[in-house]
Amino acid sequence: QVQLMESGGGLVQPGESLTLSCTVSGSVFKINVMGWYRQAPGKQRELVATIDTVGRPNYVDFAKGRFTISRDNAKNTIDLQMNSLQPEDTAVYYCNADIMYRGDYWGQGTQVTVSS
Repeated sequence: QVQLMESGGGLVQPGESLTLSCTVSGSVFKINVMGWYRQAPGKQRELVATIDTVGRPNYVDFAKGRFTISRDNAKNTIDLQMNSLQPEDTAVYYCNADIMYRGDYWGQGTQVTVSS
């Protein structure tokens, strides 16, 4: 059984940084694209960033220049380094993985709150 587990969320002040981590566990042959999404209260889930198997990242506009996605294929993990956080970044952040022969999986989410 495949599971994704996020960690690293919390409460920070505007301008501070936070790093989220996600670990994929279980029977996994290969993980294709991995990514981070977020869902703010009252809004739809939206893409933050993705990263392919060779480490090429792709960011949406609000993440460019502030967020950095990375992955460790040996450990089946991805991280999201978030800098200069603002109140509008407050959301539940979800990890996503496209796992070969298994399909699309999501983590349970980790709360990020940016508030003074």
